[in-house]
Amino acid sequence: MKKLAVIGAGWAGLACAVEATRLGHTVTLFEAAHMPGGRARRVDNIHGLALDNGQHILIGAYTTTLKLMREVGVDIDTALQRLPLSLRFADGGGLKLPRLPAPLDLLAGIFTARGWTWRDKSSLLRTAIGWRLAGFRCASDTTVATLCAGLTPRVMQELIEPLCVSALNTPVAQSSGEVFLRVLNDALFSGSGGADLLLPRVDLGALFPDAAIRWLAAHDATLRIGTRVRAIAPEGDQWHVDGEAFDQVVLACAPWDAARLVRASGVPADSWCETTEALRFEAIATVYVRGAAPMAEPMLALRSNPATAPAQFVFDRSQLGGPQGVLALVISANEASRETLERQVIAQAATQLGQTGLELIQTVVEKRATFACTPALARPPTSIAPGLLACGDYTEGPYPATLEGAVLGGLAVAQALKKTP
Repeated sequence: MKKLAVIGAGWAGLACAVEATRLGHTVTLFEAAHMPGGRARRVDNIHGLALDNGQHILIGAYTTTLKLMREVGVDIDTALQRLPLSLRFADGGGLKLPRLPAPLDLLAGIFTARGWTWRDKSSLLRTAIGWRLAGFRCASDTTVATLCAGLTPRVMQELIEPLCVSALNTPVAQSSGEVFLRVLNDALFSGSGGADLLLPRVDLGALFPDAAIRWLAAHDATLRIGTRVRAIAPEGDQWHVDGEAFDQVVLACAPWDAARLVRASGVPADSWCETTEALRFEAIATVYVRGAAPMAEPMLALRSNPATAPAQFVFDRSQLGGPQGVLALVISANEASRETLERQVIAQAATQLGQTGLELIQTVVEKRATFACTPALARPPTSIAPGLLACGDYTEGPYPATLEGAVLGGLAVAQALKKTP
């Protein structure tokens, strides 16, 4: 068994640490922040409310993440509210899947989509059948916009654009059609419930990171939360982390921090660093407001315009275990200033939701929330050098920057650790 250092306690690092511990390795987990969870964590604001650094959701197809959550003691039924896929707007328009076996749920959802003409529905049916006949595959350089060229403007605006920005956090004109098809296939055709929305009813810390930390502590892992790693360096067949010797090191920190540590270590890994440093990132902002009347549903889609109405989704936190009257409005892939987003989002809530007199609580901006999931994107491998590996949602893998992608990456690295002869 190995003495292992895992640097970073985001969802990938936690998954790696839990799995490596389960496999019998001796794990030390480092995390620079005082709160585990990385880019999906709880944050406390000056008003004393436990908010999150983003309104993350899961879907039913995230089977690996759900399994891991159960293994560390999370009560899934309590922590998550399961709803059929819904992209309904406040005015009642849009698509909502009924509770039927897949793919009948999708067919019924298309036929009953409110505000859609027969031309809208038939364009989606024809296109979806074409995707399935092609095995949900396309050329690696295909964008989502090209992939969906046969769809009507309404279907693009009310289905494809919201799905794409929520799954890939990249505009349709720049998003990878190949990855988008993979997500659609897994969600809509992997089995009943795969497309279900799983909305957190607890803060993101309670959703997984807190339970993972408790599990690791109970299984004798060493936890160094609030400890920033300054340097890593190879020495013989070991690695030193700030002077402490380990058999192997897993970099589960942010990609830019991983590349910095690798370059400073002196190992010949220029190609890995260059690929990692070439990744482009997109922001996600979450504007929290209070003073709202209850919404018709816990989550609604919003009619978004990057210039004037930037939010794509709104969540009623009072229906998801949070305080009364609090809404979370989510803006993906928008580079406007915080003040501009706040002003536009409050106006958008008044126009589209009829919510007036809202008071701003806090705006959380993750400037590098996800990598831009563009066509034919080169992503770095997990193996960097002998005894040095990386995991995260950005490393080579089939998914965009999602919680499921992060967890899969962490588990795969733990399972690939060299075994003692």
